[in-house]
Amino acid sequence: MEIIFHAHHAAISPRLRQRADTSLRKIVARLGGRRAVDAVVRVEEDGPTRRVELVLHAARGRRLVAHGEGRAFGPALTVALGRLSTQVAHAKRSRSAAAKSRARRKLLTA
Repeated sequence: MEIIFHAHHAAISPRLRQRADTSLRKIVARLGGRRAVDAVVRVEEDGPTRRVELVLHAARGRRLVAHGEGRAFGPALTVALGRLSTQVAHAKRSRSAAAKSRARRKLLTA
């Protein structure tokens, strides 16, 4: 898997690159049988706000996108990784498990 870093009006430290790379590879490993094609890490600095956007291109054209904001890049990356991890967990569920969950919710609200 290839990881591409884009910096918009910001400098990406080697430590931030390493942390993003390691964390993305762990998240992709959780996808299981699904293969990730590539990932894009966009880092932007706008005044006091730091933004990190993670785009994971998975197999079958699926894109998972997560954003994080903070006063520093570290916390912004942590938020974005948490959101991406949640999306991977939902994408990993089988269709039958998702259908059972919907049916259970429907029974509880009826």
